Amino acid sequence: MAAYENTRALAGSQAFGSLSKLSHSFVGTFAAWNDKRTTRNALNKLSDRELEDIGLSRGSIEDVVSRHAL
Repeated sequence: MAAYENTRALAGSQAFGSLSKLSHSFVGTFAAWNDKRTTRNALNKLSDRELEDIGLSRGSIEDVVSRHAL
């Protein structure tokens, strides 16, 4: 069984003010998009039987990714 770790910590500094906030916002948005992409790809690689074992169907992958990804 495979496991995927999708946790990230963003460390910030107040020294750069709004530029720092903007870059953190961009990084956070990109990280969330990449987590969804990774999750979607991992689920799509599973067989229909493996998806059934975890209570999913191929048609529900996009719903799961959009609801549960970071």
